[in-house]
Amino acid sequence: MKTLLRAALICTLPFSASLSANDHLEQRVKDSREAVQSVARALKGNLQSVLQEKGPAAAVEACSSIAPLIALTKSKSYGWKISRTSLKLRDPDNAPDDWERAVLEQFEARKAKGEDVNKLEYYEVVEMDGNKVFRYMKAIPTREKPCLTCHGSNLRPDVAAALDKHYPNDKARGFEAGDIRGAFTIIQPL
Repeated sequence: MKTLLRAALICTLPFSASLSANDHLEQRVKDSREAVQSVARALKGNLQSVLQEKGPAAAVEACSSIAPLIALTKSKSYGWKISRTSLKLRDPDNAPDDWERAVLEQFEARKAKGEDVNKLEYYEVVEMDGNKVFRYMKAIPTREKPCLTCHGSNLRPDVAAALDKHYPNDKARGFEAGDIRGAFTIIQPL
């Protein structure tokens, strides 16, 4: 009887460990979603405030300084690297690494197959610089307002001028509502 009980316990150990690892992974996903929402709320709140008070050209200038500061502040508060990236960059400092580029291309393929852009996300544990990390990306959908004000095809002249001034290498124009503007990207150390 003791041998049978011991064998049953041994057989369940890998399953229990697997559940624990899955639970741990699901918690990281949940925490990443929360962080993305927090960053998105901060970006949107600041952007809408400037849009209402000073207009879209001023919002471009504000975004060029506020967005990196929000990403840095949130990264410090979570203890992770939190940023945004895109296949069509506005700021070259946000260029995707190889992993991010592959995920962005995967998002585009999934969108082409009919998946809802609002629900596109991807995550996995990978090795980076000899260490295992949890990586997460969440697509940023392009909405009609306010996104197309600065990312659309028909930009006001003052907005285009502000973009040219603050982002001389801007490639993040010509989007339509429903396009994938880019993605939030998170790296969590394990």
